[in-house]
Amino acid sequence: MFAEAEADPSLSKDEFKPLEARLRVALLNAQYRRLEKADKTLMIVIAGIDGAGKGATVNQLNEWMDPRHIKTLAYGPAEGEELERPPFWRYWKDLPPKGRTGIVFGSWYAPLIIEAASKKPNQEYIAAHSAAILRFEAMLAAEGVQVLKLWFHLSAKAQTDRAQRLLASPETSWQVSPVDLKVAKRFDRIRNGAQIVLNHTDSGHAPWVVIPSADENMRATRTAEAVLAAMRQRGVPRIPASFHAHSSPTRIVDQLGQLDYNAKIDKDDYESELGLLQGRLARAARSRKFLDRSLILVFEGQDAAGKGGAIRRITHALDARQFDITPVSAPNSYELSRPYLWRFWRHLPRHGRVAIFDRSWYGRVLVERVEKLIAPAQWRRAYAEINDFEEQLAASGAIVLKFWLAITPDVQLERFKEREKSPFKNFKITPDDWRNREKWKDYSAAANEMLARTDVAHAPWHLVSANDKRYARVQVLRHIVQAMEDQL
Repeated sequence: MFAEAEADPSLSKDEFKPLEARLRVALLNAQYRRLEKADKTLMIVIAGIDGAGKGATVNQLNEWMDPRHIKTLAYGPAEGEELERPPFWRYWKDLPPKGRTGIVFGSWYAPLIIEAASKKPNQEYIAAHSAAILRFEAMLAAEGVQVLKLWFHLSAKAQTDRAQRLLASPETSWQVSPVDLKVAKRFDRIRNGAQIVLNHTDSGHAPWVVIPSADENMRATRTAEAVLAAMRQRGVPRIPASFHAHSSPTRIVDQLGQLDYNAKIDKDDYESELGLLQGRLARAARSRKFLDRSLILVFEGQDAAGKGGAIRRITHALDARQFDITPVSAPNSYELSRPYLWRFWRHLPRHGRVAIFDRSWYGRVLVERVEKLIAPAQWRRAYAEINDFEEQLAASGAIVLKFWLAITPDVQLERFKEREKSPFKNFKITPDDWRNREKWKDYSAAANEMLARTDVAHAPWHLVSANDKRYARVQVLRHIVQAMEDQL
């Protein structure tokens, strides 16, 4: 794997000059073509031996292409709010839009490389983290994010010689870090660890390319050639099913049809229980233990099922500085230029906070499926992608609860007519609401499959009868309070 790079090949100045001129023109032309088409993002992951010239290469790419359309993303060890969200959060939120290029320095590979190069690497961690990376990159690739991973490598002698050469001049000594000077003693461990990482995570849709880095001209040429080949690649690569997150076979049951829609609560009982539940929620959300957790509430259901009213009864018990409500509608062009989960990753809460989604990422398997906005393969793949997403949320300390508020067609019709007559509610009714009624069976089938495939212990669905709004509000609060008191 590293034999060629450790032979330290080189290019003379005379050999390099014509290559440089040709590659710079080709890279710019390819970059502008991608900007014009705007159908894919390119993410270039920079990794490799310390002291191999990775920083100089990032500068080179910005010089050889138009830097206005390149976003350089540099990450160190996770800190602050990054520690309060899933590890991949910081990479998701910074994804450039389609047509543009991102250069990732200090990527999602850093913890894996450190572990693999340690004296006693934890093989279980390496396997689990590699699998998580493979799922992450497979989803990016399937959603139009092209991932190119560059490993910069050279021999131990060349690494030492380069460091000493740079240190010899005040003009270049700043390029050498204390870490660079320690590489020689650990070179074999780093090399072996790198081989493990590359073997675990190389794929056709997110390949590793080893860049010989002892000679600056060779390093620049090979880097440019790899990037150019990636930029010229057409279409979305075929991603084997083994790389995707998987959902287990599930029997689809008509849960909506089995619900008791006659469930009600007396008004006096409602008022007293509502107050008690809001008090318990207020205490739980203000408790010291909640400072190490977060709460994510997802609301789905038929139009006019009472999602907004249920949400207001929750927020009444919370400090307004503590929660965020994200109303979700059809994605705009800015959001469509990135993977569908991107807009939800951006709204994940810190510890001690509550995020409420009025509709959510489940639109992928509901409206986008029923309205045929995406291919069947995309919404079928989404169940496992969503389960994987929510598993990451739970692992980072989030309490994830999902509610489907269900009503019958006759009650929906009654509420639609009421909205049309009310000056305070008529803004809620749209032509789409009436049109969606015609596809009631299709939406019910999609909802039943969604409930069956994504109801998991770490992010359970609660199916709530909502023909009686008071009953639904109390049930929602009961589930939230019970979950918080059980987990805090």
